[in-house]
Amino acid sequence: MSRQRTLEKIMESEYVSIGELVRLTNTRYSTLKFYTEEGLLPFEQAETNLTRRFKRIEAIIRIEEIRDMRQDGKTIPQIKEILQKSAKNKE
Repeated sequence: MSRQRTLEKIMESEYVSIGELVRLTNTRYSTLKFYTEEGLLPFEQAETNLTRRFKRIEAIIRIEEIRDMRQDGKTIPQIKEILQKSAKNKE
């Protein structure tokens, strides 16, 4: 069993786990897992133990964007489309 990192250590880290994102964003684990599986929340796979790692700042911003769009009544397919268009515009 691993020990949880302190919020101070998490806030200093470039990468966080999904459990740490739950703590940082007050979002349910199942919701973040769904966003990840739907391709809404990008992650990197650590090769050593196959743990998914999320860039802390980018992930928090993305979760807030999704949350705002959901509050505006957007569906998951609509959010996917918006995020894909946004990513293409950045290229």
